[in-house]
Amino acid sequence: MTTLAHDSATLTRDALTVLQPGFTGTSAPDWVLRRLGEGLASVGLFGRNIATPEQLGALTAQLRAERDDVLVAIDEEGGDVTRLEVRAGSSFPGNLALGAVDDPELTRAVARELGRRLAECGVNLNWAPSADVNSNPDNPVIGVRSFGAEPGLVARHTAAYIEGLQGAGVAACTKHFPGHGDTAVDSHHALPRIDAGLDTLTARELVPFRAAVAAGTKAVMSAHILLPVLDPDLPATLSPAALHGLLRRPVADGGLGFDGMIVTDGMEMRAIADAYGIERGSVLAIAAGADAICVGGGLADEDTVLRLRDALVTAVIEGRLAEERLAEAAARVRALGEWTRRSGGPRAAHGIEPAAGVGLAAARRALRVTPAGTSYEPVTGPAYVAAFTPVANIAVGEETPWGVGAELARLRPGTGAATYGRQDADTLGVHGLIENMLDTAGARRIVAVVRDVHRHPWMADALDALLTARPETVVVEMGVPQAPPAGALHIATHGAARVCGRAAAEVIVGNGAGDHPGD
Repeated sequence: MTTLAHDSATLTRDALTVLQPGFTGTSAPDWVLRRLGEGLASVGLFGRNIATPEQLGALTAQLRAERDDVLVAIDEEGGDVTRLEVRAGSSFPGNLALGAVDDPELTRAVARELGRRLAECGVNLNWAPSADVNSNPDNPVIGVRSFGAEPGLVARHTAAYIEGLQGAGVAACTKHFPGHGDTAVDSHHALPRIDAGLDTLTARELVPFRAAVAAGTKAVMSAHILLPVLDPDLPATLSPAALHGLLRRPVADGGLGFDGMIVTDGMEMRAIADAYGIERGSVLAIAAGADAICVGGGLADEDTVLRLRDALVTAVIEGRLAEERLAEAAARVRALGEWTRRSGGPRAAHGIEPAAGVGLAAARRALRVTPAGTSYEPVTGPAYVAAFTPVANIAVGEETPWGVGAELARLRPGTGAATYGRQDADTLGVHGLIENMLDTAGARRIVAVVRDVHRHPWMADALDALLTARPETVVVEMGVPQAPPAGALHIATHGAARVCGRAAAEVIVGNGAGDHPGD
């Protein structure tokens, strides 16, 4: 092993290179531009950075003027998790909807169009797809972000998504390795633990990641989860056994043989920050085999970047982090930046025929409609949409609208809508909540919109009480359709993207194929 002489300029540059920070504002702050000149090679964009496609294109051009191989990353899964359309809702259904259709060509086409739009705006790294097998239906953070609960299905759609996205010149970052699907804890809040054995892990969690590597994913994102079968002490993001020993290990030796860039999930998430702090956590992650540190969802300032840069440099000087490991990590980041410089950006987007309607077409195909046994009478006049709203998980965010109210109002003017949450049920009681709802709805047909009703007892109780009072109510489940269908008409959308709401609204009003206002 070659020992490198400590060179402060090289160390500082490499330490900046492995960071993927965020920032605030819709144009790049001076400090970001200055650090790009000093070695910073990546930035992460969030909903706060995006107003319009034109503004986003100007922002990425501003970054690229400082460094033409800069990695501009975004968390654009489509479906519930969107940054491009954070204030309107996504034009694409998410993974669960695509898995419900189970047409890999459709998944490839959706990802290709999504990639085309990203590339057109100058974004060249997408922290997607989620390759998690959602084997635990009570999972609070994955759910509809997964293609499903069956490893083979998740694997074939993960591969198709990667091929579509990268075919548009945007690097895929498959997540959350080694699999976040069997958790009952959100790693934004605490450290999840999966006690599965190695045989289960191999037959379930790892299947989609093996498919992702075979499909050529350019990056993999680690999960902040503890798997004692791999490492009894350290979460995967910080574990040499998980990253170097499993993800990097050659296939012939039982590993996945991945040689691309490994990026961490957000280091300010409490699963890491509470136990290790972001400075120590970042050092441990690079030492374990990660190549890039994602930070900036919550900590989006220059001080955070400088703290992490200095922590990495100090760790090398003090012998807690091998200099060659930091250099290797920085080299992988630069290599991916060079691939995107050659393959990505607006130039790549211009060579792809737009497929503007593919998202809505996919959302329509993903619907599962269950009548109650009597003929359904479509809504012909104004309706009342009652959205039973759980607390949004942090990955989705509260600013992204969901439901069917806006789309139904477009088709049936005069439609009203209101949201009802757990606090309403606790304050008013279930029957008080329903009485309030009935008074407000009046004679209008009620459309009840739920999200993961099986995970929320207050929601299930309120829905039961509503259906007892108004059995003609339409029920739209926009989460994981785990509970038995209920209502005069039950529509499972397999996600809460804007196009999922539109597809459901079309069914509610009785529009047939070819009769979709606004197409």
